[in-house]
Amino acid sequence: MANLRDIRRRIRSAGNIQQITRAMKFVSAARLRKAQERVIAARPYARQMVAVLNSIATRVPEQAHPLLAQHGDRKIELVVITADRGLCGAYNTNIIRQTLEFMGEHSGQEIELNILGKRGRDFFRRRAFPVRHEATGVLQKPSFADAAAIAKDLIEDFVNGGKDQVWLVYNEFKSVVQQSVVIEPLLPIQRLEHTEDGSRLDYLYDQPPAQIFANLLPRHVEAQVFRALLEAAASEHGARMSAMEAATNNAAEMIEGLTLYANKVRQAGITKELIEVVSGAASTG
Repeated sequence: MANLRDIRRRIRSAGNIQQITRAMKFVSAARLRKAQERVIAARPYARQMVAVLNSIATRVPEQAHPLLAQHGDRKIELVVITADRGLCGAYNTNIIRQTLEFMGEHSGQEIELNILGKRGRDFFRRRAFPVRHEATGVLQKPSFADAAAIAKDLIEDFVNGGKDQVWLVYNEFKSVVQQSVVIEPLLPIQRLEHTEDGSRLDYLYDQPPAQIFANLLPRHVEAQVFRALLEAAASEHGARMSAMEAATNNAAEMIEGLTLYANKVRQAGITKELIEVVSGAASTG
């Protein structure tokens, strides 16, 4: 039977861990509210921009802008967005697993990684995967300036022929307890399927289409990267909040179980002492 002092030491340790996990839960909850507000504000703009640009891209030839040109699918770049820290459940694991599955399904293509986040960087750095670019600290406080810099690098590499396709891999925020991994194409700009029902809208251009696309398409890529960063940041806070809540509850259960065990040990010690006293009194009598 364990020593009573050791059990009490374990109870104190579990209590200290419980205080830390509870504090981390509250911090993640506060950050989640702000991140969720930014995501909700960015979604309508980004989705409408995707719908409009995809529709416009369907009406013009591929040569209208380099970001519309279809180069094939031989050289692919995956922009993998992970967290910089752990203690957020399966958040990073799901991203890495989906990335590996995508690479396995496209094993015949040349795939390079663009990793945003320390956890993803550390995982792929220890393995023989081609990494073109990596950055950390992006999800700590996502900004449009960071998204614009990332998008500019992706656009330059795509336009110069370095890549045929660019895909985003990130966690989309659904709720505090639900985040889903999304793998979606970023470049080239996707074109909608032609419809024959007459519902397709026609656009009148005040400026030449080339000039409109030159101003609008790079901003579209920036907006989509920024939205992915916001989704990933909100998902990270939600996953960490859920994980810390589960850890806090587990610590409470552990403390309760250890307290009961400590009482049993203490009661057994008292019973043993009483038996020894009674036995000693009976032998002297």
